[in-house]
Amino acid sequence: MSFPRASGVLLHPTSLPGLYGLGDLGPAAFEFIDLLASGRQRIWQVLPLGPTGYGDSPYQCFSAFAGNPLLISPEQLVEDGWLDASDIGQPFAPSAAIDFSAVIAHRRTLWPRLLERFEASGSSATRDRFDRFCATHVDWLNDYALFMAVKDAHDQRPWTTWSTDIARREPAAVAAWTKRCEREIRTHKLTQFLFFDHWRRVREQCHARSIEIMGDLPIFVAHDSADVWARRELFKLDANGEPTELTGVPPDYFSATGQLWGNPHYRWDAHRESGYGWWIDRFRSLLALVDRVRIDHFRGFEASWEVPARATTAIDGRWVKGPGAALFDAVQRALDLEQLPFVAENLGVITPEVEALRERFGFPGMAILQFAFGTDPQASTFKPHNYARNLAVYTGTHDNDTTVGWWTGDVGHSTRSEAEIEEERAHTRRYLGFDDGGQVHWQFIRAVMGSVADTAIVPAQDLLGLGSEARFNRPGIASGNWRWRLKPGQLTRNVLSRLSVMAATYDRA
Repeated sequence: MSFPRASGVLLHPTSLPGLYGLGDLGPAAFEFIDLLASGRQRIWQVLPLGPTGYGDSPYQCFSAFAGNPLLISPEQLVEDGWLDASDIGQPFAPSAAIDFSAVIAHRRTLWPRLLERFEASGSSATRDRFDRFCATHVDWLNDYALFMAVKDAHDQRPWTTWSTDIARREPAAVAAWTKRCEREIRTHKLTQFLFFDHWRRVREQCHARSIEIMGDLPIFVAHDSADVWARRELFKLDANGEPTELTGVPPDYFSATGQLWGNPHYRWDAHRESGYGWWIDRFRSLLALVDRVRIDHFRGFEASWEVPARATTAIDGRWVKGPGAALFDAVQRALDLEQLPFVAENLGVITPEVEALRERFGFPGMAILQFAFGTDPQASTFKPHNYARNLAVYTGTHDNDTTVGWWTGDVGHSTRSEAEIEEERAHTRRYLGFDDGGQVHWQFIRAVMGSVADTAIVPAQDLLGLGSEARFNRPGIASGNWRWRLKPGQLTRNVLSRLSVMAATYDRA
């Protein structure tokens, strides 16, 4: 699908400033939308919006369909009458890094109060809306709420360590746990109702300001998730529910031993036999929340890297064929869309077969400017003079160092010599035509904004010229990621004004 010429900012909602420990869908989100509009930006790109699990990663969620209850705004709950100001307590101390443990503990004190208030004084109109929500999302909501309630009862342990009967979803156990955890299940459904309500308001405000939201769909789902627990037949698992094959990628730019993600692989034969119904539901659900979708690790639909479950690195894996065009044909037919509004993340080891699949459906690919000046196999295609129009281009992504961190640090190559790193810097200076007195992040922003690519995206960290301390994720490292956030007032109208001039200059406004 060819998108109109536009530009936007990559910022996950948790990275917004906010009073209660992390960014949420309250006042800070609406202030950010106003900033985007003042900068004449047309796209807000976010990461996956699901309830985060292992490592607090948005790519390891407890559900592929649910929303992250941590994004519910405590301030909005007070304004809407769900809670009193005394219920939510004093604001957290300002911090540039999210303490997820503290945030989770705080929110867990709020959820039972929400249910009590709803049951005691919820209006009939609100109750009707909640009932309609539960009925509309019954296909995933019942499994998710039960999964989370049982997980709470098992001290958050993975589902494969639960009591055998409920781990295997034996009907008698499901019925018993559903009765035992009735209030907890209802609480989880209520927080989902509130997440979707808060998100609806944010999206409506975006549309009112002519801003689209680009969401993100991880190709794989977490093993410890309601999806795998409820649909074991769709995944490569052993008799105990443990993965027999793990996901990842071979050695690459980020890691000499590859990346071992640990998600279970799909049984593509089972998906095919079911008409790809789970995938159709997944895309339909996401497109009800966002306007376009970045498909993470698109190449996995053509072939994916499978690593034996016993492995400790991703080196000894193999490429295994995926569903290819059949899946997207099924999605397109079921959703009755002339074109699918998808962007394909086609980075890494990309074969002609992967590109043929992408081009068959007209999905824009991606180009990362940070990769254009070194020895990356795709470096030549990442140079602006080689861009196609049907392309989404970035200074960097959530997986990269910030542009300033990349420029002043070791360029992310732990195995490269200083001479190789300096040559990469020299190549960058020659290509972009600046000296070290220039602001490298604005040189990068101008390069992607001025390119022929239809879509140009800049991470918020690059707008501010922040260093490696603001990096959002370090692939291959399990802890310490996803914690960076804006300080109140850090992203100003002056910064967006400079971006606005570029948007107008390069016909992206």
